[in-house]
Amino acid sequence: MSTTLAFTPAPEAAPRSRMLLAQTAMEFRLLLRNGEQVGLTLLIPLLLELFFNLPLLYSLDTPRRIDFVVPSIITLAVMSAAFTGLAIGTGFERKYAVLKRLGATALPRSVLVGGKTLAVLLLELIQLVLVCGFGFALAWHPHGDPAPALLLVVLGTIAFGGLGLLVAGTLRAEITLAVANLVWLVLLFAGGIAIPLSKYGPAARDVLQYLPSAALSDGLHRVLQHGGDFPVGPTITLLVWAAIALPAAARWFKWE
Repeated sequence: MSTTLAFTPAPEAAPRSRMLLAQTAMEFRLLLRNGEQVGLTLLIPLLLELFFNLPLLYSLDTPRRIDFVVPSIITLAVMSAAFTGLAIGTGFERKYAVLKRLGATALPRSVLVGGKTLAVLLLELIQLVLVCGFGFALAWHPHGDPAPALLLVVLGTIAFGGLGLLVAGTLRAEITLAVANLVWLVLLFAGGIAIPLSKYGPAARDVLQYLPSAALSDGLHRVLQHGGDFPVGPTITLLVWAAIALPAAARWFKWE
């Protein structure tokens, strides 16, 4: 008489949705445990929000400088957390073989990429509260519907997160560190964050407007500063960046 063995729990991988939730929770806890990185991620945008509100660098075609500054700082916060911080942190996780051990499990690369991106999005919610709260303290008066602004932040996070993970998953940690900081600095001044694109010539502006930072910054300024309608152009630009960057990161990400 034959007997059938029953295994409890079933010997198979968990559903991807459950793995994604678990990975997101773990990545978010790891982010919060890195006190130095979280401190810099949360503190630097607030310091720059105060600094850029001072008329030291250039004049703006608006009587209320803070109305331009807050959308720019939101863009900077998204870029800092989703690109620079994520790229550097993940790059050194590769170097110290943390990801190599994860690669030996049933965790797919797409779930790792998605979990890290969603964890950064949760961190950005804290950033938004702090940046907007400090903006209100500096007499910021936002305009327009906040729903398109939140959509732009989500799309910007996906786009920058995909780019950050693509860099971290294909380059050595030391090169990732240099590239992430250099790109951050270039986009700060050439991506419509610290300096409006209107300050550049028409030829340069026609090219720079398609950068992810410029699209996010422009869209947020249209909604929050000018109270405009849904920013179709910036949204499409961020969708294209997100549709390219995140699948590319999942495809070419290396565990070691």
